[in-house]
Amino acid sequence: MAVLPEYRRYRDDAAVLVEIGQHLASVVPFVDVTLPAKMVDAAIAAWNRDEDGPAIEESDEQRHLRGYAADLALLGLVLSEQGRCVGDQVTVRLSVAHFAAAIVAVANGAG
Repeated sequence: MAVLPEYRRYRDDAAVLVEIGQHLASVVPFVDVTLPAKMVDAAIAAWNRDEDGPAIEESDEQRHLRGYAADLALLGLVLSEQGRCVGDQVTVRLSVAHFAAAIVAVANGAG
């Protein structure tokens, strides 16, 4: 299948975005955050869930939702291993990748 010229440009654009991301991550590799324990509990519950259902054909929306759920579950793993509870708050040092995943969900209107 032939690759259209605009998709070659998109691939080049994606490569530049990756370079920018690598630079930004080298400047600020971690972010210290405090989250409400209720949110942390929900993220940890997402990590502890079993998702063994059969693979199905997904719509774009379903695929994006599953991706956000996976990001939440990975965040739950980090929180369960590294979070420090102080009252009804949890503090943790997040990689910029985990921090960015939550921000992207907001920017894309997930949920």
